[in-house]
Formats: sequence, structure tokens, C-alpha cells
Amino acid sequence: MKTFAFDVYGTLINTAGVTAALKTHVGDKAPLFTQRWRDKQLEYSFRRGLMKNYGGFPQCIRNSLDYVCAELKEDLPEEIRLSLMQSYRVLPSFEDADFGLAELKKHSARMFAFSNGMPEDIENLLYHAGILDFFEDIISVDEIRSFKPDPLVYQHFLTRTNARAEDSWLVSSNPFDVIGAINFGMHAAWIKRSPTMVFDPWEQQPDRTLSSLTELIDILD
Repeated sequence: MKTFAFDVYGTLINTAGVTAALKTHVGDKAPLFTQRWRDKQLEYSFRRGLMKNYGGFPQCIRNSLDYVCAELKEDLPEEIRLSLMQSYRVLPSFEDADFGLAELKKHSARMFAFSNGMPEDIENLLYHAGILDFFEDIISVDEIRSFKPDPLVYQHFLTRTNARAEDSWLVSSNPFDVIGAINFGMHAAWIKRSPTMVFDPWEQQPDRTLSSLTELIDILD
């Protein structure tokens, strides 16, 4: 039986869902703000992982929000920043998530949400998106106080799920996550969310490159 580790932010949950809320406050800068905010979140998680200075993903989200406000010269009041932070707990899922997960569930695949996020935040996100019940459990990096792509994170996933690397598939739209899992010995499927996305030119490449979560069923063949 195959075990699937689903990345959450950017793979199941659409972080661009915050753009509408941002447009109210920063106007036409909203798409750029959204992308820069997401990029800095990941950068800060990488830094903290390397420095062994864990602070939890909400801290990365808040620090990066403050950075982008300064970078784009948007002096948003504290109450607006708190509201934007809250919006990250109720983001929508991608349209293909429900059907793709349902198809795997029909075939009795083991499915886990596997995220840099805090367990309670991920549970709230998945519940709000209507896809929480597809998952056997939520595996958070917070449990070992590190971030992807630290190899310890992928080992933690296997330990918590009692799975073997050779039977486990990471599913992610984030190339760094895919490379991290493959480097550790797991299989990985890259969800190419946009035709313009480019995978990093590393020695590790995805076992599968898919345009949609609905194509994951082919892995079971």
C-alpha cells in the first residue's frame, strides 16, 4: 500500500487566495505583494532551519508580511496585518483537490497532510476547504522543530506514519520539497501548477511531473 505525504501550502491550498483581501489595502500591488509574501515565508523558513533557530511557521508568515510591507512601502496598520494573518488560516483549496483526493481514497491509499505549518492551523485550513476528512492524520514539522527540506523532517514523516521510504510519495508543488524528499529516499510527484513553472536543475528530478492532483491515481497502477 502506498503512503502519500501531501504538502499543504501551494499544493492543496491556494496561497493566492489572500490576493483579494490584499487588493482592498494595496490595490494593484496585490498580486506582487502576494507572491513576495509567499517567497519570503519560504526564505525565512530555510534560514531558520539552517540556523537551528526554530520559531514556528506563523512567525515566518508574520516576519515576511512585515518585510513586504516595508519593501513595497505599504505602512499597513497593525489591525490590518493581524487580519491578513488570519486570512492565511482560511485559504481556499485548489479546484482539483477534492476530486483528486477522493479518487485516491477510493483505492484505499494512505494519505497524510505534511506541512511546515502548525497542526492547528493546518487542521483549520483543511476543514475550511472541506478536505480534512480525506486524511488519516496531520504531520507537522513543528513536532521536531525544524523545516523542510531538512532530512529529519522526512524521517519524522516516515516514523509517524510507520511507512517505508520506498513505498512513500511526497506530493508537492514546491521543487525544494520534492528534491528534499527524493534526496532522502522517498518518491515524489511534482504538481506543476503553472505551465511557466520551472523545476530546479538539480541532479534529483521528480519521479512524476503532473499538472493536476487528479493525475495522482496513475501512480497506483
